[in-house]
Amino acid sequence: MTQHPISWYVHELRDDLPANTFTPVPSRLLWLALHLCIMAAGMTAIGLGIGGLWLALALIPILGISIAGATFVAHETLHGAVVRNRTVRSVVGWLGFLPFMVSPRLWTAWHNKVHHGHTGKPGVDPDAYPSLAQYEASPVVRAVTDRFSLRRSSPTGFLSLILGFTVQSAQMLVGGRRLGLSRREHVKAWLETGLALALWTAVAVLLGPLPFLLAFVAPLLIGNSIVMAFILTNHSLSPQTETNDPLLNSLSVTNPWFIDLVTLNFGLHVEHHLLPAMSSARAPALRDLLVARWPERYQSMPFGRAVWRLARTARVYEDATTLIDPPSGRRFPTILPRDVVVPPEELTPVPAAAAAPAAAPAPVVPAPLPVLR
Repeated sequence: MTQHPISWYVHELRDDLPANTFTPVPSRLLWLALHLCIMAAGMTAIGLGIGGLWLALALIPILGISIAGATFVAHETLHGAVVRNRTVRSVVGWLGFLPFMVSPRLWTAWHNKVHHGHTGKPGVDPDAYPSLAQYEASPVVRAVTDRFSLRRSSPTGFLSLILGFTVQSAQMLVGGRRLGLSRREHVKAWLETGLALALWTAVAVLLGPLPFLLAFVAPLLIGNSIVMAFILTNHSLSPQTETNDPLLNSLSVTNPWFIDLVTLNFGLHVEHHLLPAMSSARAPALRDLLVARWPERYQSMPFGRAVWRLARTARVYEDATTLIDPPSGRRFPTILPRDVVVPPEELTPVPAAAAAPAAAPAPVVPAPLPVLR
């Protein structure tokens, strides 16, 4: 199918976009305030032993949801969709990413510039799974992909959910210069991360080992799982593309309204990649435009089905539209426009004999480190 750059879609849609499409939505900051208050109150209650172990266990998922929710606010803010002022954006980004200790300037380089600028491009997109050439060339990439990716026949693949965002953030920090950060900006990113680490170290000392485990570590695993489940469904079922075409290399997932509310419509990811500076509060309206204009190209499926499909397929790209599980040799098609999404129980591997022959691999630019996802 023909690939179109983002500019092509924007040109086609410009007469239909409302005048306030790119107007910031500062009310999103109320969500950050709410999540930070929940985290502070919950951690304090656990630290003081209020309600004992049972209340602590009940608070863990609530704290985990708030950790993920604050992350979604930071994400939208650092795209400039909440406030214009750069200093305020950085402060909000640091606070929102505080549990994951992600530097806002690192995130801007990693996510805004490289990922959004080269989505789905083999060897360049830092959030993409490896090509078969990368997999075969690196023992480390093979080990990480085989043992820690959410894929078919991987009993430890759940680790990419509960640890993935924390580990990948650390990986991106180490390789920050390769993301385009200058030496000075890289040092500042380390300092921003170090400040967050110092704060959590102080909290650990104040609370003690077991309360800190219950108040921070366990909720962080839940926050990881929520954030990574959305990140993985965004692109990891989609084909690689040389042209950054969001209607091909991205997937939107649908959820009940209350999940969309807490996650700030993060599941509407085709819309986000098309207009990243637009608040996701306006993503449903853009979705309607896309479905009306390109019903044969727009790709979406229920969130749960997308996660199940991740667990039933492979995470290595044999070619742009074929995923392969090298240990077993099983191949699976990526989703494509007008792809028929079968029920999970009917999802079966593509027989090797029926798979299309692999295309000649594109030149590979080695990633800084293998991505634990």
